[in-house]
Amino acid sequence: MNPQNSIQEQLNKLTEFRQKVYHLAFTLRRDAQFELLDALVSKGRVPSFPWLSTAGCFRRAWPSVYDAVEQGRQDTAWLASYLARQVPGSGIQYYALDATGWARQQGRMMPERQYIYQPGKNLKGKPVAAGYAYSLLDWVPEPRQSWSLSVDVARVPGAGTDLELGAQQVKALCQARADLTTVLDVIVGDCKYSSPTFLAEVQGQPCGIVARMRKNRVLYHAPEPKPGKPLGRPRKHGRRFAFKEPETWGEPEEFIQLEHPYWGQVELRRWPQLHGKGAAAISFDIVRAQVHLERSKPPNPLWLMWLPPPVMPAGIEVTAESVWLGYDHRWPIEPNIRFRKQQLMWTSPQFHTPEAGDRWSILVSLAVWTLYLARPIAQDCPLPWQPRQIKLTPSRVRQAMRDIFAQIGTPAGSPQTRGNSPGWPKGKPRERRQPQPVIKKQAKTPKSAAISA
Repeated sequence: MNPQNSIQEQLNKLTEFRQKVYHLAFTLRRDAQFELLDALVSKGRVPSFPWLSTAGCFRRAWPSVYDAVEQGRQDTAWLASYLARQVPGSGIQYYALDATGWARQQGRMMPERQYIYQPGKNLKGKPVAAGYAYSLLDWVPEPRQSWSLSVDVARVPGAGTDLELGAQQVKALCQARADLTTVLDVIVGDCKYSSPTFLAEVQGQPCGIVARMRKNRVLYHAPEPKPGKPLGRPRKHGRRFAFKEPETWGEPEEFIQLEHPYWGQVELRRWPQLHGKGAAAISFDIVRAQVHLERSKPPNPLWLMWLPPPVMPAGIEVTAESVWLGYDHRWPIEPNIRFRKQQLMWTSPQFHTPEAGDRWSILVSLAVWTLYLARPIAQDCPLPWQPRQIKLTPSRVRQAMRDIFAQIGTPAGSPQTRGNSPGWPKGKPRERRQPQPVIKKQAKTPKSAAISA
């Protein structure tokens, strides 16, 4: 393919993405939101949120950056479906599911604040802060890179949990991609997503689930049938399978040894059809991954669970290596969340309402999508003290966005002067905002009837 044609194809793809986001995702304050998105992508690090108005692509007055977020509107349902369709529709596609916090310690007037995990913050000796939790479902195109692209980002409601919201996001993803028959979507999560509460909600969906498990778990095989007609209630549990007791494992169904360029010598074992004590109806496979066997002291083994879909797409086979590589795709969401918070100022603004924070979160996730689509055409522009990169990171692509925007332009309309603001209406009373309590949730979510069955 001609390199010039390839560049033009990527420019057209980026332009089409921006046009659809402008016309269909933003429904109110469309121009201000889009120029704020461009300023976020191209401005670089700024000391505070209003400084984004100094970007050359933001042609409006500085109060418009607040107006775009606080008064703007977005079609989140259309946007989640559209972003889900941006993921390739063939092979195995991996998604990382995780939650993170936005601390709002001083927002005493904001409703539905809850206690969240926040490193560096201490409340009674624990890393806890008052604020909001957000659940992110990110497509991860490559392992061991810093790219993860949110197909859905949503705030955890005060009456719900991140596990419940994560299950809803998984169901929405499966519904948006229901007509794709040659792809297997695999959702990858950390330890908390191996909870029966989460697995009971997503069981039966046309996607696979990979989650890490604690190294002290005890599982059970399915009970072996007894001859004759047994009396009493049928048994739920068979032979015991304890991670810390090798004598209970038995022979694995699959055993793989391989050499990985990053993880060195790898040994994988897989056992099928196991379940937890409180959730006999949810059976899954277990994969034990031991890496860096060439070292004199290898790291502790990694225990993973695999919950397959009811029907596997034609031509796709999942092995122990596929499950282990799936968990390797979970890591990029962590540096990408850090990039959003530290360089895209995700949790820096102090908006007055949680809804404004939701809209800003979507703008930040769209900024990452814009950078990813621009990566194939971005020219590395390192600062004098930065080494050149072959595979550009989000931060490095951001340094080249001004030149790209100069080629593709913007669909946003020019600002229209409207004169001076009339100000607060004379005689209209002002209402003082009332402090809101912080929601304290239970440490454990009660098990549903489906789990105990």
